[in-house]
Amino acid sequence: MSADVAFVADAEDRLDRVVTAAIPALSRSQVRRLIEDGHVTIGGVVAERASTTVHPGAQIEVDQPVTRDLDLASEDVPLDILYEDEETLVLNKQPGVIVHPRPGVDEVTLINAVRAHYPEVRDINETDRGGVVHRLDRDTSGVIVFAKSEGAQFALKEQWKQRETTKQYIAIVEGHPDSRESIIDAPLGADPADPRRRAVVEHGQSARSEYRVLEQYGDEAALLSVRIYTGRTHQIRVHMTAIGHPVLSDRLYGHPSEHIGRQALHAQRLGFTLPSNGAWREFVAPIPEDLRDAINALRAKHDVTPTEIGPTA
Repeated sequence: MSADVAFVADAEDRLDRVVTAAIPALSRSQVRRLIEDGHVTIGGVVAERASTTVHPGAQIEVDQPVTRDLDLASEDVPLDILYEDEETLVLNKQPGVIVHPRPGVDEVTLINAVRAHYPEVRDINETDRGGVVHRLDRDTSGVIVFAKSEGAQFALKEQWKQRETTKQYIAIVEGHPDSRESIIDAPLGADPADPRRRAVVEHGQSARSEYRVLEQYGDEAALLSVRIYTGRTHQIRVHMTAIGHPVLSDRLYGHPSEHIGRQALHAQRLGFTLPSNGAWREFVAPIPEDLRDAINALRAKHDVTPTEIGPTA
């Protein structure tokens, strides 16, 4: 969903100022981002910099993503709230939902739904990611936190940056891991063979994951508890693939499975310090139905006695 706006510049000025004056509903920082993402043209040529000088009579076109319309379309989208106070919102994200808008994807996102229920979030940093602290992949379910103020967003992001949070996941992986417990410390970066993927690369960003096998289903699969100490894109998915045990039904790094229709990965527990009162809290998202059904099917198939893995939805 987008709205094309075309107009003729009537004065000489910087491009970001000209567009902001012509479309007052957009803030200057939003305009800068539109320019950076290639959504603004001058005379049919994509503008590269917000500081580009525009001359009177120049034809300007703006391909403006209608974020607010998506917010309105999200008013009926329910939020599974685990906790909230005046500064922080903790949700249980459902699988299949994108966290925030990105180029080329015009659909309701979780931040659209948050803004629809909490309009004040729209004003944070004047961007379409105001309130976003971290992210989960589209098909990963579980605990996710949003800030309700600019100060809270800064405080929470600092905790993520300084690795002061606790992040624990439940995952079903292919095969039989050699070790019941292990630490994977391997740097991650773009996969040179496929721009959609990440990979273990020599000069990538540091990434550390620790897993423990909770249940083993023959040689078919294993149920893991995974703690991550960094938060790199696709971290658990890539680390488990690197040791030969991709997440079950991960279509990008592994193989589809009869047991579940999306990657079997759930952010079960998230701990951090609340910006509102400085208290440390840990929040648990119940295991969703599709993941629970996959676990039960594997238990029955391989005659495995259930262990305690946390609450279910």
